[in-house]
Amino acid sequence: MASLSVATATLQDWEIVRSWAAEEGWNPGHSDATAFFAQDPGGFFIGRLDGEPVSAISVVTYDETYAFLGFYLVRPGLRGRGHGIETWRAAFAHAGERVVGLDAVPAQQDNYRRSGFATAYRTARYVGEVPVVETPAAGLVDAALVDPAALAAYDRACHHADRPRFLASWLSTPGHRALVRVVDGRPAGYGVVRPARDEARVGPLFADTPADAAALLDGLAAEARAFGSARIAVDMPETNPAAARIAEERGLRPTFETARMYTGPVRPVAVERVFGVTTLELG
Repeated sequence: MASLSVATATLQDWEIVRSWAAEEGWNPGHSDATAFFAQDPGGFFIGRLDGEPVSAISVVTYDETYAFLGFYLVRPGLRGRGHGIETWRAAFAHAGERVVGLDAVPAQQDNYRRSGFATAYRTARYVGEVPVVETPAAGLVDAALVDPAALAAYDRACHHADRPRFLASWLSTPGHRALVRVVDGRPAGYGVVRPARDEARVGPLFADTPADAAALLDGLAAEARAFGSARIAVDMPETNPAAARIAEERGLRPTFETARMYTGPVRPVAVERVFGVTTLELG
């Protein structure tokens, strides 16, 4: 029997992993991997049998204290043979001594607890078609028109680690539409929408107030319609109850949930500003 070989993946390798994720219903964005690899090109791993890809995982590092695990996948038909845990063990060392976060589907949460992860909160994916707003809210501008340092500072308050490389790529990747809510000359929130196989994906959705978040969500839904998607999906954390209210007011409905889990303490964030997480794959 052939043994599993686990090695660092290339951006080209990751196209097949993206297709596996799409088949699982995760609905990754078409161009997400470009920004993912910009953050940590050595944080993506693929397992092969006789040269054929059969398993994958990402363990992306942000700084000296924090990493995020995602894309933990084994091809259907080859599960239950130990390929997943072998890939996990080979890749997890990339995190070093960092605290690791992940977003877990309910069926896997007990397995992650046995690996040292503890649940912090739950996230629900809201999906649907946002009604057309005839008069867009004032103060919504393209992210390209806003000082990158100001946006990076805003993002820093909403994420557990600084991520300038990822952010620069995420805001400028072809197909991604990024809007900033500007109030009194400064960012009061920002969000990104990008095309995916099913609904367009919104993330992040960070804002000072529910009103700012609502304005951004309406604007991002309009951007999604412009590239041909009437429906959007946004992953909203239960730590900010106002997020769910905004989604439900627009007719979005929860479809599935995940649990955010960590191996240890993480840098605090402004939870009242986090209306939608960036991605379930990179946190």
